[in-house]
Amino acid sequence: MTNFHLLSILIATTLLLQVVLAIDYQVIDKVPQTPGGMKFEKVVGVDFTKQTMGTINQFIYDTFDQQDNPDDRRPQDTVIVIIDQYDDPSAAAITIGNTINVSAVYIQEYDMDMRWEFTSLLYHEMTHVFQWIPSNAPQGLIEGIADYMMIRANYYPPVLAHPGDGDRWDQGYGITARFLEYCESLLGGFVAQLNKKMKDSYADEYFIDILDKPVDVLWKEYKKKYSHNV
Repeated sequence: MTNFHLLSILIATTLLLQVVLAIDYQVIDKVPQTPGGMKFEKVVGVDFTKQTMGTINQFIYDTFDQQDNPDDRRPQDTVIVIIDQYDDPSAAAITIGNTINVSAVYIQEYDMDMRWEFTSLLYHEMTHVFQWIPSNAPQGLIEGIADYMMIRANYYPPVLAHPGDGDRWDQGYGITARFLEYCESLLGGFVAQLNKKMKDSYADEYFIDILDKPVDVLWKEYKKKYSHNV
């Protein structure tokens, strides 16, 4: 590799890091006196959460590596994590815009490695903050991209979906994430290209544009690879 190429990589990395550092990460525990709020403060904490948010932000930008042009990125100046009580205790987290709402009840009841689980959760939810979400995109694909980020970062719970699982490519979450993982194996940077195309709208034809095959054909080939019939 030439000195010119090394300098170019260094400059690009520096600029990307400056963008990440420019984002304001805020963490608010609205229920510090509840069991879940106290567990968050003791086991996870505000400082760890902010540091982790910065690391994840960098990872997401690196994965969406075709976002070197700031115009290709979903603009965000601030990302907020709020610990709060929900009426629905089964909902671990809900992301709206740039705000990630995490359930204090979920934190309270989770009985394994809370820091690992919290980090895994942030990989999924922060992807929603930075991915393109056109109104006509299948919700399963949006959730699948978020779960794909967890897989890529090695923060995907092993009890969830495995390669070859599922009935439809847009079934969502781990099912779709494993399919996207397969598509990525066919062409490195596939998920980045797909996300870039989804800036304004979504179409199934994007799979043809990137991989030269319809998404239904890719799904059949994916299932066949893992000895599953469609």
